Amino acid sequence: MTGKVADMLVSEVNITANKNTVPFDPESPFATSGMRLGTAALTTRGFDEEAFDQVSEVIAHRLLNPEDDSIKKRCLETVIGLCKKFPLYQK
Repeated sequence: MTGKVADMLVSEVNITANKNTVPFDPESPFATSGMRLGTAALTTRGFDEEAFDQVSEVIAHRLLNPEDDSIKKRCLETVIGLCKKFPLYQK
């Protein structure tokens, strides 16, 4: 799987990433072999260790099951739940 495909798959469940080259990358810069994830936005929202574990599980399930719509739906529901639990702004 290319970084471009991985980026697209996690984007479909509202996780922002970007394709990224890796050292000695055999893929072109437009496809790449890697994907980069940042955590600053999650720590700013107050994500705790358990929430980060859930995010990693969502990413793994989505990338390992790209054709499974039921897993895609479950991943999206988990992300939405985490965003509700850790909102950007408090009312």
